[in-house]
Amino acid sequence: MTGTLDRAGSEVADVTALIDRLTAVQRFLRAADGIVPDDRLVAAHTLLERAGDRLALSGGHTVVALAGSTGSGKSSLFNALARLYLSPVGVRRPTTGEVYALVWGPLEDAGPLLDWIGVLPRHRLARESALDGDDEARLHGLILLDLPDFDSLERTHRVQVDRLLGLVDLVVWVVDPQKYADNVLHDHYLRQFRRHGEVTVVVLNQADRLAPDDVRRCLADLRRLLDEDGLAEVPTLATSAHQPQALAELHELLEREVAARQAALRRLAGDVANVAAGLAGLVGPPVAEDAVDRGSVRMLTNALATTAGVPAMVAATERAYRDRADATMGWLPARLLRRLRADPWRRLRLKSLPAAPLATGADHSGAAARSGAPAGAGAAGAGPAGRATWNAWSSPDRPPRATGVPPVEPAQNSALGMAVRGLADRAGAQLPEPWSAAVTRAARSRLADLPDALDRAVGRTVPDVLGSPRWWWVAAAIQWLAAAAALFGVLWLAVGAILRALVLSTAAYPAAGGLPLPVALLVGGVLGGLLVTVLLRPVVGFAARRAGVRADRVLRFAVAEVGREYVVAPVRQVLHRYAEAREALAAARGSAPARQR
Repeated sequence: MTGTLDRAGSEVADVTALIDRLTAVQRFLRAADGIVPDDRLVAAHTLLERAGDRLALSGGHTVVALAGSTGSGKSSLFNALARLYLSPVGVRRPTTGEVYALVWGPLEDAGPLLDWIGVLPRHRLARESALDGDDEARLHGLILLDLPDFDSLERTHRVQVDRLLGLVDLVVWVVDPQKYADNVLHDHYLRQFRRHGEVTVVVLNQADRLAPDDVRRCLADLRRLLDEDGLAEVPTLATSAHQPQALAELHELLEREVAARQAALRRLAGDVANVAAGLAGLVGPPVAEDAVDRGSVRMLTNALATTAGVPAMVAATERAYRDRADATMGWLPARLLRRLRADPWRRLRLKSLPAAPLATGADHSGAAARSGAPAGAGAAGAGPAGRATWNAWSSPDRPPRATGVPPVEPAQNSALGMAVRGLADRAGAQLPEPWSAAVTRAARSRLADLPDALDRAVGRTVPDVLGSPRWWWVAAAIQWLAAAAALFGVLWLAVGAILRALVLSTAAYPAAGGLPLPVALLVGGVLGGLLVTVLLRPVVGFAARRAGVRADRVLRFAVAEVGREYVVAPVRQVLHRYAEAREALAAARGSAPARQR
């Protein structure tokens, strides 16, 4: 009475490859820690613990379990294979719930492994003293278990069966001609072993009760059911505890498994495949680790700049430039009036840092100046010149300063929240749950710290407006000459008027272009000073706007750095962990992932 016995195409399990796959599962767990809910990782954690214990125990033993329902003859088959009466036979529910173990070889060598499996010492027996032939010697290293009935009315029996089925190396399912199509057997057990086909055997026991033709029909029908269960590679054979010759094929199969020492490795490989398949829904398509697009970063930087008061500071920069230009080279009477006006920087409680004069501001990165926004990760002016300017104006040795920028309006807060949410939505658009939710949480994780960080960054990054270009001093010299001419003319007229009043002199003033020279000096000095002021006003306006552009660039670079650290960096960390988890899962499944660059 024979069935399908050979495992065609079985490959020798590679210990190194198995360990690599287990390591990949461990890498996945590290990457998913804190992101994927713990209840979805229980199977993976259990696998690593069980695999580590099994590999650390005995590699020289093969643990085979006989599993079956009540009345299938499982215990009788156990006794027949042992050639001893060891396990009690029951025909009524509930039968004994104890697990019996028979070891072919020294019992003490298998002790740690049996302790791990959970077989009580009083239920362990050694076959070594009863070895009576070469056929038994070839089973040296076999540990045969007789499990409780999986359909027992006692819940503790079923729980124990489920636990042991996850620990043994090879499972021999014992079915009888009456119940081999039982739904509980197929739905709850056999179909769950579809990824463990290499360590599963199904035997049709009590075949001695059937005619040979009936045995063949039952085996064919059993084969059909197993194919439907996804177990096409599982061997099927007929056995009988009462006919020793009917055990020959099963005995031969056990000898091959013991000799190959592959059952434990194949079982663990199947467990890895099963766990990896269960985790497959946690990853999706490849996503670049820098999948934070420039548009999102630009929107974030604009919102941060508005929140930090950059537009107000830029406007103050332009006004301060004009005021200080007028104070240096403006018409002298106007300078006195300027002193009565508050300095724009003082109104914002900002001070200039004299480390970098405005004349050097044009050396910022051209690309950043053209775009007016950060590129990539949000680093505006990321070129050497731009970064040098940032380093010069944001030294960590300078203490942070609180600014007098107007408080943030609700609309600005809303715009910032929308920018952060938009960046997170775009970065996590292709990610499955729970990774997309993790990206959103990461983007918002440090929002509470943003105001202080922006204030510190802006306080360290106030562009210098105290520098005086050389052309200012040329214009200032002209203004002083014009003022001196006007003053000299005034003094000359005053002295002349006094002398005429005292009748000390009646001499006429020298003439210049039809006007008395003192009058010409006064008029020329006043008009000359005003003319210089009028002619320089467009130049000063242009230079003030350039100063505002440089201030905007530097301040935006500062707030972009804050955005990169507080928003973009946490998002990229989640994306990096997703890429690691995806690669690790692909390695655990034995395939090479496509990585997005």
